Amino acid sequence: MTKKNKNSNEENIIIITGLSGAGKTHASGVFQDLGYFVIDNTPPQIIPALTQIVKSHGEINKKLAIVADIRSGKYFDQLDEILNSLSNNGIDVTILFLSTKTNTLIKRYESSRRPHPLQNNGSLLDGINQEKNILRSLKLKADYVIDTSNLSIHDLSREINEIFDKKNSKHIKIKITSFGFKYGVPIDANFVIDVRFLPNPYWQKDLTQKTGNQKEVSDFVFKQPEAKEFVEKFARLILSVTDKFIHENKRYLSIAIGCTGGRHRSVAVANKLKTLLTKKDIDITISARDINKKTDI
Repeated sequence: MTKKNKNSNEENIIIITGLSGAGKTHASGVFQDLGYFVIDNTPPQIIPALTQIVKSHGEINKKLAIVADIRSGKYFDQLDEILNSLSNNGIDVTILFLSTKTNTLIKRYESSRRPHPLQNNGSLLDGINQEKNILRSLKLKADYVIDTSNLSIHDLSREINEIFDKKNSKHIKIKITSFGFKYGVPIDANFVIDVRFLPNPYWQKDLTQKTGNQKEVSDFVFKQPEAKEFVEKFARLILSVTDKFIHENKRYLSIAIGCTGGRHRSVAVANKLKTLLTKKDIDITISARDINKKTDI
């Protein structure tokens, strides 16, 4: 990745451009995950109006990513002029240009079996070379240039996050869900933890109608030494690998903790795990999926 001209710490209007087949579609998805309002295949003529909307409407968080490329046909010719006009009017626009070597583009197009947008009646190579000529000046003007020739989609995601997600580059979101196995395992969980090895508060008459959110049930669960040991070891495991998840561009982690009915043990353990995982660079949400289900086993 090469970087040019950029001094701003707050890049809220992004123009995503570059060669067809270089990864713009995937890049737009990454920006969407970063909270940008993304508009694809945008005719350059409407970019000034879009930037004004961003400046005046807070509901899209003043973060806009616009994909503009040669799919706009003859309208694309005015992109350079429009960007100059925005700059002269004090509107800071960041240009991200995705580039790829010719041989790599040929392989990608052959794999996808799709024609190049500029190929027409010529060869694939003719289309690629024509596009490179059209975009040469824009590439020189770009603030960031990423060559995707040797990048997987995960590598490209990491590159974009490192540039544009400065505030949250070390941030991960964890969702903890307690559930009852009798109602099925959550299908979106990265980790499924079975705490049915712990004594069940359900069989204590004074605890049957209570839940793991109540102190009496939590105390019952964690008076077992194995409960405390288990949840502490699991918390250490998760904390030890969060950086690895972020490096692989996995910012969302789902942990499901199950017991028989999803009202007692799993809820208590989930609450304890949240406490142990809480730190400034981890955003944790917790839900008790089956806590309101009937209590019969």
